Amino acid sequence: MTSRPSHRRTPHSTHRRAAAVALAGVAALVATAVQSGSATAAPQKAPSAASKAKPGSESVRLTPAQRAALIREADATKADTAKDLGLGAEEKLVVRDVLKDRDGTVHVRYERTYDGLPVLGGDLVVQGRQPGEADSVVKATRAAVKPATTTAKVPAARAERQALSAAKAQDAEGADVDRAPRKVVWAAEGKPVVAYETVVGGLQHDGTPQELHVITDATTGEKLYEWEAVQNGTGHTVYSGTVDLTTTQSGSSYNLTDGARGGHKTYNLNRGTSGTGTLFSGSDDVWGDGTPSNPESAAADAHYGAALTWDYYKNVHGRSGIRGDGKGAYSRVHYGNNYVNAFWSDSCFCMTYGDGSGNANPLTSIDVAAHEMTHGLTSNTAGLNYSGESGGLNEATSDIFGSTVEFYANNSSDVGDYLIGEEIDINGDGTPLRYMDKPSKDGASKDAWYSGIGSVDVHYSSGPANHFFYLLSEGSGTKTINGVSYNSPTSDGLPVAGIGRAKAEKIWFRALTTKFTSTTNYAGARTGTLAATGELYGTDSAEYKAVQDAWAGVNVGTRSGDGGGGGTSFENTADVSIPDAGAAVTSSITVSGRTGNAPSNLQVSVDIVHTYSGDLVVDLLAPDGTVYNLRNRTGGSADNINQTFTVNASSEAANGIWKLRVQDRAQYDTGYISGWKLTFP
Repeated sequence: MTSRPSHRRTPHSTHRRAAAVALAGVAALVATAVQSGSATAAPQKAPSAASKAKPGSESVRLTPAQRAALIREADATKADTAKDLGLGAEEKLVVRDVLKDRDGTVHVRYERTYDGLPVLGGDLVVQGRQPGEADSVVKATRAAVKPATTTAKVPAARAERQALSAAKAQDAEGADVDRAPRKVVWAAEGKPVVAYETVVGGLQHDGTPQELHVITDATTGEKLYEWEAVQNGTGHTVYSGTVDLTTTQSGSSYNLTDGARGGHKTYNLNRGTSGTGTLFSGSDDVWGDGTPSNPESAAADAHYGAALTWDYYKNVHGRSGIRGDGKGAYSRVHYGNNYVNAFWSDSCFCMTYGDGSGNANPLTSIDVAAHEMTHGLTSNTAGLNYSGESGGLNEATSDIFGSTVEFYANNSSDVGDYLIGEEIDINGDGTPLRYMDKPSKDGASKDAWYSGIGSVDVHYSSGPANHFFYLLSEGSGTKTINGVSYNSPTSDGLPVAGIGRAKAEKIWFRALTTKFTSTTNYAGARTGTLAATGELYGTDSAEYKAVQDAWAGVNVGTRSGDGGGGGTSFENTADVSIPDAGAAVTSSITVSGRTGNAPSNLQVSVDIVHTYSGDLVVDLLAPDGTVYNLRNRTGGSADNINQTFTVNASSEAANGIWKLRVQDRAQYDTGYISGWKLTFP
């Protein structure tokens, strides 16, 4: 067995031995106008040699005082920043977070207000040489925040009734308005409008506390959006062996307060479902006896998992606490009765763990603790909405870092792996809850992106991002890691070469903290991770190409150019605006140097940014004008089209001018062609 003592100690702190819990399995858990750009042939190339991260591109470890100083500086210059960004006179910025790179680059995350109203979906990240400078910006919405009115035409009471109905439709218990409707500007989808945000409390159907946010159009009364802010996952206490805990001595007694990690505390709810409970304390500085019947055993595991996660984010990513302010969250164990779940809540800034079926299987394993604590990190950085594709990315982020913390722990009793909840016998056959190498093995998660994935439960729509991270870390195909066998396929059938987990985790963390916003979807995640990789390793690096290929392996975007299988690609990366409910536009690619006809498996990779893909008709036009329809107003309310289509173009001459034609057939939503590519296998 291994132990991991704390490397930092404070006065009155001591390390205390804790026997962790070994548990049995649990029960199952529940076109006339034309705009075009030039294109060049892009013969596929082999990746360059593996790179090291650029010395100046990685984030520095800020002390809480240094972070606070940067926030003050950004706050003092926010009016100038708003002017530089071209924001309207009614728009104001509110500083939320800041990071700094070794080369001096500063990333400031802002919220936005309009005429004094919070703009939900108006968040943005500004990058510059110092706080206040705006060399580049990532926005949650590309739409101008100019609602037609800020005057509500429907009463707040109507929004309340609608929110309560939404909660009751999900079989909530004791649903009641927790926060009365507040007027906001809703900018996360389509054209910004004035709206009400209502928060409903109570309990979800499985006993998890509820914090349901419902957005109601304040002029029409239409429900625009809803999401659950209490973010949960599942697992159980694994046998972590005898580990060192950092505790605090007070007189002749000891308690589970970690003074070395922001004052993190672990409390006993003793089957309660509200409040803080009682801080674990005792006279012998020995916690638990390795059995679930001893309340201290689960507490020891939760305390240990929180310490590991704190150390991981600090030592690997340079973040002191999940808010970056040096302050610890807290943990509550023994929540409810037979509660088979664990969750994170912003309102208490805490992780909470149930004891599982029969109160015999505490859900306090390393990966579950890291998963829940990471929800707090996401909430305080990108703020990914917990619904739709952004919700899937939120869940995947917690799975990704739950896995990396488990590897970081280097605990021989719970070795690192790409399995989630691997010790839970949910299916009665020893299989884990989720698989990162092939998510669909759990029977519900998705291996790859598709246009309707935003309507899937976030725990299952997380699959493509989990799969991407595995492919980027380890590559496709069969392999054995720490005694666990994996076999990861790709959606296009082509191989992916991994770059190693250490690089992959840095890329995802940088994207999460400096590129993702509340509305980031899968196409945006690809864009964000590529931007992060370019900053870390360069856009011509093997790492950059690997990110492209790993996303293509889950049907998000195109391959890097070599396609993993030979052939030649021709690409146009020029942006072409798509007029709202207007004439069709085209983007052209000139193919030359080919002989004979095009193949029967011509690959057409399309990258279109649009806030309502169901408005769009997308066609491929051959050089002789023959039309091949790719999308005909399908996809509903899902954002963007980032997909590779296979076209039988064997009757067409290969050489000539090919066009991608796109027309928006409905009003209100806008977008642009970001690029497209033809690949001749």
